[in-house]
Amino acid sequence: MAKILDQPRYKCALAAMQTVQSIPGAIPILHSGPGCGQKLNDNSGVSGKFSPNIFPCTSVSEKEIVFGGEGKLRDTIANAIKIIDADLFVVLSGCTAEIIGDDIGSVVEEFAEADKAVIFANTPGFKGTNYLGHEWVLSSIFKQYLPAEKPETQKGLVNIFAGPPIQDPFWLGNLRQLEALAASIGLVPNTIFGHGRGVPNVDKIPAAQFNLLVSPWLGLTSVKILEEKYGTPYLHYPVLPIGAFETSKFLRAVGKFAGVDTAITERVVAEKEAEFYYYIERYSDFFLEMRIMSKRFVVLSEAQYALGITKFLVNDLGMFPTTQYITDNPPEEYHTLIFEEFRKLNYGIEAEAELFTTGIEVQEKIRNTDFGGFPLVLGSSWDREVAMQTGGIFVNISYPVVERMIINSGIVGYDGGLKFLEDIYTVAAGRLIL
Repeated sequence: MAKILDQPRYKCALAAMQTVQSIPGAIPILHSGPGCGQKLNDNSGVSGKFSPNIFPCTSVSEKEIVFGGEGKLRDTIANAIKIIDADLFVVLSGCTAEIIGDDIGSVVEEFAEADKAVIFANTPGFKGTNYLGHEWVLSSIFKQYLPAEKPETQKGLVNIFAGPPIQDPFWLGNLRQLEALAASIGLVPNTIFGHGRGVPNVDKIPAAQFNLLVSPWLGLTSVKILEEKYGTPYLHYPVLPIGAFETSKFLRAVGKFAGVDTAITERVVAEKEAEFYYYIERYSDFFLEMRIMSKRFVVLSEAQYALGITKFLVNDLGMFPTTQYITDNPPEEYHTLIFEEFRKLNYGIEAEAELFTTGIEVQEKIRNTDFGGFPLVLGSSWDREVAMQTGGIFVNISYPVVERMIINSGIVGYDGGLKFLEDIYTVAAGRLIL
């Protein structure tokens, strides 16, 4: 019997429309029912060129279910090209279109000679989540939009991929921090999401010296496509670098892979660490005296944050992890890699991790955990209640995000780690005056 999914922490694959919307100049065309796009679109920040409420849709009805919807899709694409000033149209299929067997690829092929590029991705909700949908959209762009031949390699150019836009609340700030880190050691970062990037940056992808994937698992399929298509090597760094310890390790790994002079990398690391620890030392008494919060913490989030935050709080702050809970349901072939990373912590500390999709069961485990005081609970808005029940300090770091606004903040890097400490200890300090 199928299990009921309570407290959903992701959406269906069609929500990959947000991946398309986050590429300036690109726009999704939905071949789905009329309510799907509006339900999946949460207006939480897209590329800026188009309103998040602009997404052509075939609005599949009973008529198309009986007689097929390819004709309506054909008309929708043709009219979208006429009236929308986009550079790339990405057709996404919903459950209804896939169930009735519409050949979306054949319809899209009819527009191969159109003035603007039209590609497609099969993204029905019954096939997976928007994490997988994000991967499928990137794979479609790389296979269908990018040219077959590799141009001359631009030395130092690195394509950077990380968490899925919008689903990851810190996606934009994190990407900008990763860009800055790459640039600090002399590389030329290339990202495709957010203001000032977009389709022109997509066009640069084939010329890169290498691809950099900062993610435990999401994105591996798409960077392997680029390796197969262009022979472009990729560096898979599975840990989101937060704070000094992991960020310095990250910079050294990237510098070595890119062939950067070690002296350059070490100079940057020394400068950045000196500044990071200057601020840590200034507030060390505050951190040590914050007795309202125990030294134990729990993260309930997608793998990238569960892992990255655990490493930061243990390696930089000296805190102790309880069992960490992963919410994004990674494919089984990545489980070993993820679980092993949780055991690679400083001071001989190892963290246990569990996968889960139903929040109520996990929150019961948290209520029955001995934290030795008031724990730090980092998760989605669903987890605020269990934090209150345990007397814990709650910080909202993953979808859904309800009680805070995140515009362009990031928690990656040296500066991101300091910003993250501000978030944590601002909440903790607020408890002192209650």
